[in-house]
Amino acid sequence: MLDYDLARIYQVETRQLKRQVRRNIERFEGDDFMFEITHEELLRCQNGTSSWGGSRYGAFAFTELGVAMFSGVLNSKVAVDANRKIMRAFVCYRHMAETPLAATYIELRKQIEDLRAEVNEILADQNEINEHTRAQLDAISTVLSELQASEPTSRCRPIGYICPTEEEGNEP
Repeated sequence: MLDYDLARIYQVETRQLKRQVRRNIERFEGDDFMFEITHEELLRCQNGTSSWGGSRYGAFAFTELGVAMFSGVLNSKVAVDANRKIMRAFVCYRHMAETPLAATYIELRKQIEDLRAEVNEILADQNEINEHTRAQLDAISTVLSELQASEPTSRCRPIGYICPTEEEGNEP
């Protein structure tokens, strides 16, 4: 969560929130609690820019652990209530994000395994058919080459109608 979002939730000014964080910086050491967004990252974001078109200060981005730690910095009733709501939201989001993904991942993995088995079976069948077809084509090629190489041993009589006058050499 960004500092100005947290300030709005805790009903304090952003500069007051940042001041409290800087006073208690030892609570927020490490990127797993909080980090500062760079000037370039802020320019890509429409929120957090000043009226003169740029950002004067980098925004703080708080992780779930940082928000939990921040509850110890502000001790008002509003801060305690807001922190409870934020923590519940984080837990709900984590549940929502993890549960469907795990089920979807398992289902997709099973579908991929089924498809892989089906493709392997199809490829095996196709290889078997190709080998069988190749053997048949080789046999046909062998027979055709043998037929072309062999000469007819006897002359057969031509097939068709032969006019009797043409055989005798007489013309009608």
